[in-house]
Formats: sequence, structure tokens, C-alpha cells
Amino acid sequence: MKLQTEIPLKSPQHNQIDYSSKLLLFGSCFSENIGAKFEYFKFQNTVNPFGILFHPLAIENLVTRAINKDYYSKNELYFHNEQWSCLDAHSKLNTASKEDLLHSLNYHIDKTYDQLKSATHVIITLGTGWVYRHIASDKIVANCHKLSQKHFLKELLSVEQITESLEAIVSLIKSVNPEVSFLFTVSPVRHIKDGFVENTQSKSHLLTAIHQVVEPREQFYYFPSYEIMMDELRDYRFYKSDMLHPNTTAVNYIWEKFTTVWLSKDALETLEKVSSIQSRKAHRPFNSNSQAHQDFLNKLQKDIENLKLEYSFFDFK
Repeated sequence: MKLQTEIPLKSPQHNQIDYSSKLLLFGSCFSENIGAKFEYFKFQNTVNPFGILFHPLAIENLVTRAINKDYYSKNELYFHNEQWSCLDAHSKLNTASKEDLLHSLNYHIDKTYDQLKSATHVIITLGTGWVYRHIASDKIVANCHKLSQKHFLKELLSVEQITESLEAIVSLIKSVNPEVSFLFTVSPVRHIKDGFVENTQSKSHLLTAIHQVVEPREQFYYFPSYEIMMDELRDYRFYKSDMLHPNTTAVNYIWEKFTTVWLSKDALETLEKVSSIQSRKAHRPFNSNSQAHQDFLNKLQKDIENLKLEYSFFDFK
């Protein structure tokens, strides 16, 4: 008996990820989940330098500013609830100091520019097609930072708007990094605050737009994380208690699917070595002074040093 439908997955003929790859991830909180996996297994990756970005126009805006070195000025910052914020970035960048926020934003402009130039893979996870337009500036924002709803208009991006935004992102990045590969996916997190029907409408716009852009021959790929969650993991036991976000089991499952398709054979072998080291580092001994434990630590350190001979950027601190 087969008790589960499976999404067919196909590895790309070229451009698989290995430990020499430099990964840059943008997008929804699911990017953070996958980015945490890359971090745990010691890949060279950067996740959401400006924080979580839910829709493509937010990503396009920051990519544009990074490539054009369009630095922020003080008049683009807002003070609310004793915090300074920027409507283009996530609240994780918020600070009590206007100068600190401005420095952080412009530091990330420079850093993101460098990462865009050196990235081998840009992974973009879209969360929603619903956006908020700031009435005073007539600008679509990335985050409302709990400002009053009266300052914003809510809009649903059309398939054409999303497609144009993705094409702009691709064109901008390729202008400074022609060889980069793009991997698109849609977040399995449901944005129920928008409404059940509205969430489905939003996801359908994202999916349709992405498939207007995807073209493996041009190094533009799609990974079906949304479909795996909706179809293979079709059960609320794979969600957190809010019944909206994938739980640890679901994230691990989707990550395993991702690795079988996107990681090279050599990368998978190295990943197993890293996994072994990480598991042993988490070990808590009954007697830390015993000879057995000292031998265990010595073997662990030797394995780390051997691995760092091949991958000098590994840091197991």
C-alpha cells in the first residue's frame, strides 16, 4: 500500500550546490528555516540581510538599492513605539538610535552588493502577493512596523506585477553577476490574516508568476516546497500549534527532499561528516573528567581539524 502522494523531483543537470557554493537567500520566514539548515551544516550562506521580506517588490527594492549603492538617509526612517524603523526592512533591524539604524541599513547595502556579486546561487522564497502601500509616500513597503492601518492601503499584486518584479530582480543581479543561478520557491506558510480565500488567491498569483520566469536552460529553477507541504505533508500534525507554520518535522522533511535534488554527491558526503561533528559537539557526558570522555574530545577535535584542512572557512565554535 502507498499511503502518501509524492511530488516528483528532478535534479538540475548543472549548478548543484556544494561546499564551494556561495548562497544568498531572500524572502519569507521559510527562507530562515532553510537558511538555518545551511548554517548548521556549515555552507557558505547569507540569509535575509534586511530581515524577512514577504513579497517580491520588497526584495526588488533592496536588490536595486544595493546594486545602485542607493544609501538611506535619515528622512526615510520612522520613530514609533520608542524605536526607529525603516519601512523597507524587517523589524529585526529596529533600534532605539536613529544613527545606529542608518548605519546598519547602509552597512547592509554595501554587504549585500558584495554578496550579490560573488553569489553562485540566489534562493528566493515568496510568501505573499498581498502588499501595503504607504499613502504619504505612495510607496509599497516591506513592513508596516505596527504603524496605524490608516497610513496604508492593502493591495494584491497581479501575476503581471509579480512576473515583472522577478524579471527585474534577475536582470539586476545578472548585471553584476552573469553566472549566478536562481532558485525560486513559494513559502508553505499560510498567511491567514489576509483571509483563507485571499491566501489561496495570493499563492496562486505567486506560483503562476514564478513559472513565467523559470527556465532551467537560463539557470532559473523552481523547488516545490509549497507543494510538498500541501500534498505530501497533508496533515495538521506537521504544523506548529498555530496551525499555519510548518513544524520541525516538516522543515526537516522538506530539507531532506531539497538535499536529494540540489546538493552534489560530494556535498552530501561532507554534510554527513559535519552532521556527525555537530551531533558529537552536542553530547553531554556523565563524567566530563573521565578518560573515555577525554578520548572522545580528542577524536572530535582531530575530525574537526581534518575537515578544516579541506574547508578552511568551517567554524565549529
